[in-house]
Amino acid sequence: MAAVVQSDRGQRMAQFIETLLVPEGMLAGTPFVLRPFQKDIIGAIYNPVTAESCGRDICLGQDCPDRTCTRIVRKSIYSVAKKNGKTPLIGALCLGHLIGPEAKRNEQIYAGAFDRDQASITFRYMAQMVLMDEELADNLTIRESKKEIFCRQTGSIFRALSSEVKGKHGLGPAVLIMDELAQFGSDRRFFDTLTHGRGAHLEPLLWIISTQAPNDAAILSEEIDYGLRVESGDIVDPTVRCFLFTTPIDADAYDSKNWRMSNPALGDFLNAQDLEEAARVAKAMPSAEATFRNLRLNQRVDASEHFITPDTWRSCGDKPDHDLFTRFPCHGGLDLSAKNDLTALVLVAQDKDGVWHVLPYFWTPGENLREKEMLDRTPYCYWRDHGFLQATPGRVIDYGFVAQKIGELAEDYIIPSIRFDRWRIEDLKREMDARGVACWIWGQDWSEGDRKPRPGGICLIPHGQGYKDMNPAVETMEDLLTEARLRHGNHPVLTWCASNVRVQRDPAGNRKFDKLKSTGRIDGIVALAMALDTSMDIQPKQSVYESRGVMVF
Repeated sequence: MAAVVQSDRGQRMAQFIETLLVPEGMLAGTPFVLRPFQKDIIGAIYNPVTAESCGRDICLGQDCPDRTCTRIVRKSIYSVAKKNGKTPLIGALCLGHLIGPEAKRNEQIYAGAFDRDQASITFRYMAQMVLMDEELADNLTIRESKKEIFCRQTGSIFRALSSEVKGKHGLGPAVLIMDELAQFGSDRRFFDTLTHGRGAHLEPLLWIISTQAPNDAAILSEEIDYGLRVESGDIVDPTVRCFLFTTPIDADAYDSKNWRMSNPALGDFLNAQDLEEAARVAKAMPSAEATFRNLRLNQRVDASEHFITPDTWRSCGDKPDHDLFTRFPCHGGLDLSAKNDLTALVLVAQDKDGVWHVLPYFWTPGENLREKEMLDRTPYCYWRDHGFLQATPGRVIDYGFVAQKIGELAEDYIIPSIRFDRWRIEDLKREMDARGVACWIWGQDWSEGDRKPRPGGICLIPHGQGYKDMNPAVETMEDLLTEARLRHGNHPVLTWCASNVRVQRDPAGNRKFDKLKSTGRIDGIVALAMALDTSMDIQPKQSVYESRGVMVF
């Protein structure tokens, strides 16, 4: 393995940036002065190099006759609260690679953003800094219509890209800066397309600069979590560095002493009065608190009220025990979808410690799945390819696949009952009958008042979706989650449903599930709640039939 040595590349990058002028804001026209925390980050990224052949203990940088050292860090994750100078730093770094000390010949440098407006901000900052510097203006060509800046000396080009731009598969950036990656949520297509094109370069570099995403399912959250494990030493990966400035979620959000942890520029170019005003609004209006926590304290908190917080969901993320379902009765919840929605079946079984183990299954129409993925910005194809979601042929869900799966599960597991939303249950029962899956509907094929043995097979129990029927299910799930008495294994589709769930209240305080937006599916959580409600209040009853070997519910 090549020796790791320290170079002066970070210092040279910092010196270049400080020759630039601040393009706008209260410091417009003044020299770009990097703060200590910014210099530390730049040094940590650019200074470590490998002495691949020269064998020196100290890198000589530009004075090295061999010039064989290569930068070690390939990915930098920098997350900080809003208004701490992220965008000016992005622009300055891009110029440092385009015409500064990190410039190389014929390289492509991209700043990727979620939409055109965000991408334009980075380009505008850079263009203004160029026009304010005579030497830069003489050597760089600004192409406003394409959001490009071309270096005539090296042939390298900077381009601002948004996820709306087509034809990105042929791009091979040497330097890629992802601006506000949080806005992409869990949609990896744009991110993966650009990052996978960096392999042809000797020193590829990815900068991820963003305020935190609202939930664990986001790409940014995954990147930060990996980076933090690297920083803690849990993972050995010298190519990744992570710099997270956040106020801990359990800290007092309104104590100004805690704000600096997420706002390193506080009291400098970040006006303390601005943050104080945002805190006053959040404290006076509870609906604004989540936004304040996410954007100004850089906490992983959604801007709308959660039923299930990310931390609570993670605390129940242990893998379920599949053997438990073969040894003890389990109960199901089934949320049948409309034509192009998600269908969810969730089975639950309780262990001896009172913990409920969860096995979820999902279906969606397979036709136009890629288009649906783009519309919902959700990785349906990835889930399908990795077995987390079954895509049935056609434009609507074929309930035959659902019936077939229930039959297969019934052969391996003991499933006395499945609670269901009344939507299209007759269609499913018809498919189950056609496949010889024994089932009967409570209240239709059988009722509690009947005085005869229970029919064989799975009991399908109707479960309303209004406040009256859903409130007990909501309360049961809430208790189990807060007491960490669930084991769901962090199934990605179920986790996505959990991140979308909100609750509505009626005047009496009863609750039912609601979803964040039209594309935010919650079917898995609805099915889980019904399954848990079933398991809690549908228990075997003592009956005269027990003496005859028949169990009654």
